[in-house]
Amino acid sequence: MKTIDSINHFQQVIKEETAVLVYFSHEQCNVCKVLKPKVQNLLEEKFPQMAMYYSDTVNQSEVAAQNRVFAVPTVLVFFDGRETYRFSRNIGLGELEQSIQRPYSMIFE
Repeated sequence: MKTIDSINHFQQVIKEETAVLVYFSHEQCNVCKVLKPKVQNLLEEKFPQMAMYYSDTVNQSEVAAQNRVFAVPTVLVFFDGRETYRFSRNIGLGELEQSIQRPYSMIFE
């Protein structure tokens, strides 16, 4: 999983990548630490062409603020530069997978 290191980097990723999942978290969030590898495994197994990035809400507060991320974990899913889905706090992997499946299959299959 790659890391977002600035607001410019975030904007570049969203502009250049067709499908992107951004995982917002911070080091003190224990739930985030457990969920992050599960989300990563889901993408690797089911959505291999989707780019996945991590953004630390403490170190990259500008990225979090511009995306209205106030709680962690938060997952934003972008297709063709547009925010398509937002999941925050209680994230179910099944719901995440179902949400991504349709737009992903329309683009990559």
